[in-house]
Amino acid sequence: MSVSQQLHVVGRSLLGEQLAHPTVAGIARGDLPEPVFRSWLEQDYLFLLDYVRVFSRLAWQAPDGHLGDLVDLAHATLHDELKLHRSLSAEFGADLDGARKGPACAAYTAFLLDSAASYADGLAALYPCMWGYSALGRALAENPPAEPRYRAWVDTYADPGFAALTERIAVMIDEAVVDAERAKALFAQGMAHELAFWDVP
Repeated sequence: MSVSQQLHVVGRSLLGEQLAHPTVAGIARGDLPEPVFRSWLEQDYLFLLDYVRVFSRLAWQAPDGHLGDLVDLAHATLHDELKLHRSLSAEFGADLDGARKGPACAAYTAFLLDSAASYADGLAALYPCMWGYSALGRALAENPPAEPRYRAWVDTYADPGFAALTERIAVMIDEAVVDAERAKALFAQGMAHELAFWDVP
């Protein structure tokens, strides 16, 4: 079993906690109160800005064969994902310019940026976000919410293109990680941050 496959085993055992979280369950039903999602969007915006920095820090350390992958991921996050995020945020009246990190966002981004000091550690630490959202998107898309704005959010992460980006990270992990137990520990820590992030401030 490859390292990324071992991480998937860890992730599947934890994904149910996210699916059961009141914020995720509200998105799934399409009845999450707007102020809650608005606050979550503001936190996620700040998170994504630092996620771009994580990709960029890892790109600096990447082997030549994956430099382009990480630059592409940073570009896609900054220009594609954040463009969609701004559009959805406008529909909910989110104040992206005035947003400030809550404790969960600050803790998660600090964990990711610190982990990215090491190429292999950084890949394992950031993987829960990509793998987790791809898995959540596919799960929620099986019975998508009727509310169009929440449906748009689900469709973003259920998209096969997002799954393909996730697979690119899996390949890099399998090539770079030599300590599977350390990778699993970092991945589990990242999944814990993912769960905490749904606790909207």
